[in-house]
Amino acid sequence: MKFFGRERQLEDLKGLWGKRVSSLCTCRGRRRIGKSTLIEQFAKISNARFIKIEGVRPKDGYTNEDELSAFAVQLAAQTGSERTTPENWLSAFIRLDKEIRDDEKTVVLIDEISWFGYYDAMFPDMAKIAWDNYWKKHDRLIVVLCGSISGWIKENIIDNGAFYGRRSLDMVVGELPLSQCVKFWGASASRIEPREMLDVLSVTGGVPRYLEEVDPSLSAAENIRKMAFRANSTLRTDFDEMFTDVVTKQPRLSGRVIRCLAEGAMTVTELAAVLGMEKGGKLSSALGQLCEAGFVALDAGRNPETGTKIRERRYRIKDNYARFYLRYIEPSKEMIDDGSYSFASLSALEGWESVMGFAFENLVVNNYAELIPSLHLGNALIESAAPYRRAGVAGLQIDLLIQTRRAMYVVEIKRQREIGREVEHEVEQKVERLGRHEGRSVRTALVYEGHLAPIVEADDFFDSIVPVQDLMGLPR
Repeated sequence: MKFFGRERQLEDLKGLWGKRVSSLCTCRGRRRIGKSTLIEQFAKISNARFIKIEGVRPKDGYTNEDELSAFAVQLAAQTGSERTTPENWLSAFIRLDKEIRDDEKTVVLIDEISWFGYYDAMFPDMAKIAWDNYWKKHDRLIVVLCGSISGWIKENIIDNGAFYGRRSLDMVVGELPLSQCVKFWGASASRIEPREMLDVLSVTGGVPRYLEEVDPSLSAAENIRKMAFRANSTLRTDFDEMFTDVVTKQPRLSGRVIRCLAEGAMTVTELAAVLGMEKGGKLSSALGQLCEAGFVALDAGRNPETGTKIRERRYRIKDNYARFYLRYIEPSKEMIDDGSYSFASLSALEGWESVMGFAFENLVVNNYAELIPSLHLGNALIESAAPYRRAGVAGLQIDLLIQTRRAMYVVEIKRQREIGREVEHEVEQKVERLGRHEGRSVRTALVYEGHLAPIVEADDFFDSIVPVQDLMGLPR
């Protein structure tokens, strides 16, 4: 099992052992992100007994009794308990409780919990009763309620008043940072050009399950061909299945919304105009669900002129795989499935360099925390970190604007084979349009992949110049 990173989450979980009572946790995040693996790894390093019971995907003809049966069969296989189907969920949870021993640490993972609760609206209430009357009475037990449908967990567990004051920890598991992603190339990472790895990461993002498919002996083009452009390959098939699972409300509208965002970030007003509908109601609900599912991000930065939250905030596709799928895989599904789709090189794909430029920008924005040490902010509190756009005559587009109380950092993100002095002029114009604001300095930074002309460093225009190797943890 390849397992990298997740140090903060592991530390948070380890801290629960210091309590003298049991702990109830929630764990959510997109499919393939490694939630179950994280909990299993935690149990392993804790030398704890590990019980995992996973819900079965609902399908036509399936019933609540089938879910209860699956629960019982899995519990029996790991503990030797009886295999008969419980009468209801409280009976199932009591059966689980009888298998908990107080003489050892135990981690119980109830995975894909929304599938267990799909057919029975009382499922969350039964889990609450089980916790209050049975599970919490053990002093060396951690119960983790986990699932890919974050919206269900939020609605039925996190925002459910019945669980107030009961959860010890809520973990939202995101993509791995770039420095951890590189480890999937193993010892070969130091011999491979960063651009090759970035090509793959621009398609997969920091999703562990996708990165496990990387073959370090193959070029980026061959890895992407193998993973995305063959019938039944992981990236060819995963989107439809994942989207259907996590977008349980208004899937058709949500599909239209995410396809609009594949063309670029938009405000609600812009989206409403394109879709021909009102800004609130159904559109706001669809956007909220896409954000909760991890497909979309709301860049809620601050207005540098007023210091207040930006009124017209922009939504962008956060998930690099989703953007790549919509741009390249979906339009060619039939050809891919019948084996007739081919390309000589990645650059032969229509608009490849432009799309990869956007993908690189997205990777850096998603990993902005990894950039902070290179900007020499010291202990300054970051008030805002997001792309910034200002429409109008004096339009302004800043790839990433990081704001502290005393300074604004204009970060230019550039993926280009040759980068010359023109990047200085571009950023200089942005700084002029941004303007000076009393009490706040403006500093500039360049994050790049490609060949940087020596004159750019010699000019000393940028306060910080960060090659992507630094974010990836690679030697320059």
